[in-house]
Amino acid sequence: MRFVLYQPDMPGNFGAAMRLCACLGTPLEVIEPCGFPLTAKALRRAAMDYGHGADIKRHCSFDSFAKSLGDGRLVLMTTRGAVSLQNFEFTSRDILLFGRESSGVPDNVHSRADARIIIPMAEDARSFNLVNAASITLFEALRQTDGFAASIFAAKDSA
Repeated sequence: MRFVLYQPDMPGNFGAAMRLCACLGTPLEVIEPCGFPLTAKALRRAAMDYGHGADIKRHCSFDSFAKSLGDGRLVLMTTRGAVSLQNFEFTSRDILLFGRESSGVPDNVHSRADARIIIPMAEDARSFNLVNAASITLFEALRQTDGFAASIFAAKDSA
């Protein structure tokens, strides 16, 4: 399972995504440019005490990222989704892509996605916070595929 942020706007959300990925044992990928400086110092600040557990891979552009897809299925989380999250079957090779907080992803990225997923919400709601949506989605994807890092959860299950 791969977890990817497309040109994130907000360093606080980036830090929360780093924490989410560190806690669930999932690598984090980021497609640049970001809406904030992504320097080593900024990464340390955003990660707080979770930086040591974060596995981050940077892509300089969407085209660069697209070359890394391999046989993975690109699953775009979007408010313009075609399939509801509870009706979608994830695979362990899925690449979960989350768009910019301010504008999602451009049409060329939308059209490149193999699946477009929406999380159901109240009719008058606009959207979830990026990391809230990512948490819901990543947890469900890992649950469906038994993708939880065995080293993380085996010790907790036996306690």
